[in-house]
Amino acid sequence: MEVKRASGWLEKDGSSVRQATNQIVMNCADIDIITASYAPEGDEEIHATGFNYQNEDEKVTLSFPSTLQTGTGTLKIDFVGELNDKMKGFYRSKYTTPTGEVRYAAVTQFEATDARRAFPCWDEPAIKATFDISLVVPKDRVALSNMNVIDRKPYPDDENLVEVKFARTPVMSTYLVAFVVGEYDFVETRSKDGVCVRVYTPVGKAEQGKFALEVAAKTLPFYKDYFNVPYPLPKIDLIAIADFAAGAMENWGLVTYRETALLIDPKNSCSSSRQWVALVVGHELAHQWFGNLVTMEWWTHLWLNEGFASWIEYLCVDHCFPEYDIWTQFVSADYTRAQELDALDNSHPIEVSYTSPTLLVKYIIYYVSICLGCYLDFKKGMNMYLTKFQQKNAATEDLWESLENASGKPIAAVMNTWTKQMGFPLIYVEAEQVEDDRVLRLSQKKFCASGPYVGEDYPQWMVPITISTSEDPNQAKLKILMEKPEMNVVLKNVKPDQWVKLNLGTVGFYRTQYSSAMLESLLPGIRDLSLPPVDRLGLQNDLFSLARAGIISTVEVLKVMEAFVNEPNYTVWSDLSCNLGILSTLLSHTDFYEEIQEFVKDVFSPIGERLGWDPKPGEGHLDALLRGLVLGKLGKAGHKATLEEARRRFKEHVEGKQILSADLRSPVYLTVLKHGDGTTLDVMLKLHKQADMQEEKNRIERVLGATLSPELIQKVLTFALSEEVRPQDTVSVIGGVAGGSKHGRKAAWKFIKDNWEELYNRYQGGFLISRLIKLSVEGFAVDKMAGEVKAFFESHPAPSAERTIQQCCENILLNAAWLKRDAESIHQYLLQRKASLPSV
Repeated sequence: MEVKRASGWLEKDGSSVRQATNQIVMNCADIDIITASYAPEGDEEIHATGFNYQNEDEKVTLSFPSTLQTGTGTLKIDFVGELNDKMKGFYRSKYTTPTGEVRYAAVTQFEATDARRAFPCWDEPAIKATFDISLVVPKDRVALSNMNVIDRKPYPDDENLVEVKFARTPVMSTYLVAFVVGEYDFVETRSKDGVCVRVYTPVGKAEQGKFALEVAAKTLPFYKDYFNVPYPLPKIDLIAIADFAAGAMENWGLVTYRETALLIDPKNSCSSSRQWVALVVGHELAHQWFGNLVTMEWWTHLWLNEGFASWIEYLCVDHCFPEYDIWTQFVSADYTRAQELDALDNSHPIEVSYTSPTLLVKYIIYYVSICLGCYLDFKKGMNMYLTKFQQKNAATEDLWESLENASGKPIAAVMNTWTKQMGFPLIYVEAEQVEDDRVLRLSQKKFCASGPYVGEDYPQWMVPITISTSEDPNQAKLKILMEKPEMNVVLKNVKPDQWVKLNLGTVGFYRTQYSSAMLESLLPGIRDLSLPPVDRLGLQNDLFSLARAGIISTVEVLKVMEAFVNEPNYTVWSDLSCNLGILSTLLSHTDFYEEIQEFVKDVFSPIGERLGWDPKPGEGHLDALLRGLVLGKLGKAGHKATLEEARRRFKEHVEGKQILSADLRSPVYLTVLKHGDGTTLDVMLKLHKQADMQEEKNRIERVLGATLSPELIQKVLTFALSEEVRPQDTVSVIGGVAGGSKHGRKAAWKFIKDNWEELYNRYQGGFLISRLIKLSVEGFAVDKMAGEVKAFFESHPAPSAERTIQQCCENILLNAAWLKRDAESIHQYLLQRKASLPSV
């Protein structure tokens, strides 16, 4: 598979000429057409005499010497294309055999607009067709496509090749076509519905496909029952690809994954990797219905695919692994991240009118289905939608119509306030006790990351609001739809000593700001854990965002964070940890960075002592995640006992005396690197080279940036672009350096500028360039840096990352304003707190 050119033959039967013409225009990129002809049904073939390539528009015009009359016919094209190294279109993926030989697989990645790099076509989601695919491949290689193999025979021109023919696909969009040629092992089973499920792995690693196989086999029948629509193909293959830009891609019947999103080693994979694989498998299989069976009309409606798949993946994992408490994790992982993005001036509505698919924003805000989830049960509506539009295309309005027909509720009116306009509301609430009742006064304004909304227009949302009280924290005492800027709500029979909380379960997409008295009454619910975990998380996250926006003081949030002293829940700690990480990054620009590290140690050491280093009998998945999180946080902050134990365990691990459990490796690696020297880094790079598993390589790559010495930081950055790191993983190494320290941030930004041409050529047009920029620059907190970033990208354009660049510049200015506003009060609070603590 050393070949870099791939020849192809396209035969389009039943093509219909609707208007007489002597030209045919198609999508085509990086392809050389050798011959083309059109044969009207029952008439002679007409050969094209010219091929005019419009490279900028990725089109080709075929010119014919005579007019093609209306009617059906067959278009034939013989062409040669490039098997590229860009991780898009039809491309080469490099891998190493068990004997150490470097070889290549040939794989595809067509979303959004790269099928045109593999064969000339009409490459738009609404132009659907069936596909009869045949591949001529070396006879010792595995050949896969969307459908099952129906014939495999020797290729007449070369005894080393075979021709593999696949069954005809259903009607589908070009971006979902896929084929793979390479060396793979597989494990297989049948779902209870009789669908053949296979997981393809690198040779010798079939065992690592069993976990994903189990998840996939459970998931297909679950979705069939949930949607009440059967999976429409006879088989589904899930395959691990060595070089792969995205996490995974939902090609119909042949789902492609990064190795780390599919492979699980029973001995060497950590708990978070298992959870990640379960979520990604659940996500991509949801797309077999949402996206593949029913496809969005145009990329404007991409959220129809991504929003629902990102919601339903959690539903699926909750079904397969209820012990993961995955819905609480959803709030921290997706919901709050979406709110951070959507509070920026440089956000966008869910539905964006794209004049060109190259402007497609890959990060879609996933909140619509959450709003729906708290407003109605939409299983019946989903079935109506999928049944009506199967093998067709749909727009947002089609979904609303199905949901309205199923529920009898004004779905379109409610949801248009969320999908057509940017942003979301801040609900301000204050309360008054009137005899035995509590009267709440609610008002809504747009929430802005830059502070109180001062725009001339007054955007309003129709907001489904749930209200709970301490009498029954897990049940809504009242559900209302807030349709106006202000309203009063009466809660009957609420005693003066009971707390009241909005947004039960943190599912409504809004921030809440409580009056001082209401907030004060909620704090004991955090300490005694009577507030449910997801509500404790939501309360803290809202406060942190309000502080970041300058609506309240950051000191108030630090005081609330100290109320989490008894907190047992992993996801609550994860969100706290993330927010303290953001604050630590901000304060790395000050001379009192060490004081915030002392605060981190004080907050995390009680839970660290309770957990210890080793699992206790009866512990499960969430305990393992929590232990890794807490020890990593304490180790990074320089907690003395944690640092000493991490060094001891790392030494034993390297010497082979006591191998670290997979769940402890990340925190230990991070701790010893952060407080280590050049020898530590060399040992870590050696472990990376020796690692047979991509998960272990990635684990090491993500923490290398923790090293502090300028010389070692430079060594890590050089390593990021070396042959040792897969192209898609370079981003995490550079991002790790930028997030590791103040000096690392400056060095990473300089490195990106110095190596921009190479990095841009590697990721051009893909979302990895956006991720690289975001990870590398958004931690800055000086006004002039926003100008520097803006100026650099004005002279080095990256069109696919345009919105990301605007968001990063906005975040840098927001960080700078936050620092000017609150740095001194935070410093004074930390000093007073330190003075009041008993000396050890």
